[in-house]
Amino acid sequence: MQAMVLNRLKSPLAWMELPDRQPGPGEIRIQITACGVCRTDLHVVDGELPNPVLPVIPGHEIVGRVDAIGPGVVGLVDGERVGVPWLGRTCGACSYCLSNRENLCDHPLFTGYTRDGGFATAAIADARFAFPLGEAGDDASLAPLLCAGLIGWRSLSIAGAGKRLGLFGFGAAAHIVAQVAKWQGHEVYAFTRQGDLATQAFAREIGAVWAAGSGDTPPEPLDAAIIFAPAGELVPIALKAVRKGGRVVCAGIHMSDIPSFPYSLLWEERQLVSVANLTRQDGIDFLALAPKIGIVTRTTRYPLPQANEALDDLRAGRFEGAAVLVP
Repeated sequence: MQAMVLNRLKSPLAWMELPDRQPGPGEIRIQITACGVCRTDLHVVDGELPNPVLPVIPGHEIVGRVDAIGPGVVGLVDGERVGVPWLGRTCGACSYCLSNRENLCDHPLFTGYTRDGGFATAAIADARFAFPLGEAGDDASLAPLLCAGLIGWRSLSIAGAGKRLGLFGFGAAAHIVAQVAKWQGHEVYAFTRQGDLATQAFAREIGAVWAAGSGDTPPEPLDAAIIFAPAGELVPIALKAVRKGGRVVCAGIHMSDIPSFPYSLLWEERQLVSVANLTRQDGIDFLALAPKIGIVTRTTRYPLPQANEALDDLRAGRFEGAAVLVP
């Protein structure tokens, strides 16, 4: 197998040829056909997430075909197309797992962070955390659904049923969740970097009823807002934009420090909450719904050896939608 490997934090990934790996009990091996490049991968590479297991192969939006099955695996067959998300394994025994909150597991493994991921031609995955994808849709177009889509879906569920929804940071996750929100009947208000007219036009194309810079005031108070950009300074801005009783959801796994802000922005029963990881039920629900919605992902595709270029382009915001590596 070949892989792009992170050997040292804050350094480029290294192209490596590695021995083929065999699945253990409860595991499968996947021949990878596409892997999305997520902002969380940047946080891993840039050392913004603590205690990665190095060396590690990043990547947690994996699409591929099962080509080896370990002992004890049921429900998957050789050649089946599956997707592997960020949450790669849970203990099944802690209080969170036992109360249907496995996204908060005390002893998890995360794909591309504490176990090897999908910036490679093959990967080993826990079969319980591999979602059957069926045969509809293109591999590269499906890949962003495995994290950007799933985290967006969980964030949207937590944001509630209010009509006016603000999305701060209009990248891979927002361009997917905007389509889901529109399908559900929400009005989408997109907030981008100040002066980023191209992304604002992209947001309107996706279905936003209003798009402007993050410092601009929406025409109506929002019922809820989701912050996808990892910028803590957006929290008081989003709180200011939501109505009394509104909710602000922080969707990223990492965010810069939130600056102090006056209590008046939180008062009147506004809520500030975060989203952590996902559950398998999130994946089952969202991936079953996605074809009915007709989600279209905008992707920029890179050959696997150009993973460093894809990460740099994501960091600089050089494309709309999502980047995908194609072995």
